[in-house]
Amino acid sequence: MKILLMILLAIASLILILSILMQSSNSAGLSGSIGGGAEQLFGKKKSKGYEAVLAKIATVCAVLFIVLSLVLVAIEY
Repeated sequence: MKILLMILLAIASLILILSILMQSSNSAGLSGSIGGGAEQLFGKKKSKGYEAVLAKIATVCAVLFIVLSLVLVAIEY
């Protein structure tokens, strides 16, 4: 059981790393971080397409990573 969870954790972490690295950068330096926050707040973020799919994959893998990590720690004790 522990080995299976560790394998799932490794797969989730690799998918998480790949999905984050494949996303495009939204920063444009210091001015982009100040002005870009308002754009994100008022909904100018893309809701469809390739970037949205990558964002959803990253979110699911991040949650899966945290849950699997906590389960593995709980099994140890």
